[in-house]
This record gives sequence, structure tokens and C-alpha cells, in this order.
Amino acid sequence: MPAADHRSTTAPDGDPDVLVDINTTPLIDVMLVLLIMFIVTIPIQTHAIRMALPSPSTATAPPPALPVLRVDVAADGAITWDGVRLEAADRQALEARLAAAAAQSPRPEVHLHADPDAAYGAVARVLAGTQRHGLDRIAIHGSGAAQ
Repeated sequence: MPAADHRSTTAPDGDPDVLVDINTTPLIDVMLVLLIMFIVTIPIQTHAIRMALPSPSTATAPPPALPVLRVDVAADGAITWDGVRLEAADRQALEARLAAAAAQSPRPEVHLHADPDAAYGAVARVLAGTQRHGLDRIAIHGSGAAQ
């Protein structure tokens, strides 16, 4: 038996050796089929679809912006209502302004700006008053130190 032909060699015990060659023909066939499918499907994906989209209408205007009330709570507990300073002990003035704001139509947004050193009770008093009077649009602004 010739030793150069490794396909026909046998082991010393008489069993044939395992072939170490990989048959790449099926792999090439599969790759060619995938390539052909890819080439065929590319033109299908690039076709544009004509659609009749509605044009924007100017008949409906956006809703008007709600009025904004700025409420500041200082470190000493004093409340500033749209630039007018209310003393910390004057709870009736705060309640009267909240009731007047709740009576407006449309109800305004309340933007609450609290000093980082303000007492929690002063801020909670403003929040409880807005809730009690039905002012449900409240924005709480931070000091910017944590941003």
C-alpha cells in the first residue's frame, strides 16, 4: 500500500483511518443560495410606497397657556406670591390668595420655588393649601445646586 495516499491508509490494527478533510462544497452551496436570495430581496426593500398624508390644518389652534403663579418660600419661612412678600405668620393672606387663584378660570399653574434652607413646614403649608383649594397643577422647582 502506498504511504502517500492518506485516504486509503489503515491503522496498524487494520481499521481505516479517519478522514481529516472537510467537505466545503455544501457550505459553498448554502452561501451561494443566501447570496442570491439577498440580491433578489434588495430591490423589493427599496421600493417607496405612495401615501396620501393629511396636510396640517390651521383650523385648530393650540390651547392657550395657563397663567402661572410663582410662589417662593424663603429660608426664614416668608412667602413671596408673584413678587409680593407675605410674612410667615400671615396664613390668612396665603389662604385668601389661594382661594382667589382657585376661583380663576382657567385655574393657574402654581410654580413653587423653595429655598434649600426653608423649613419643611412652610413648604408643606403651601402645598397643602394648593391641594385644599383644588389647584392641581403644581410645579416644584429646585435650587439648581443638585443639577
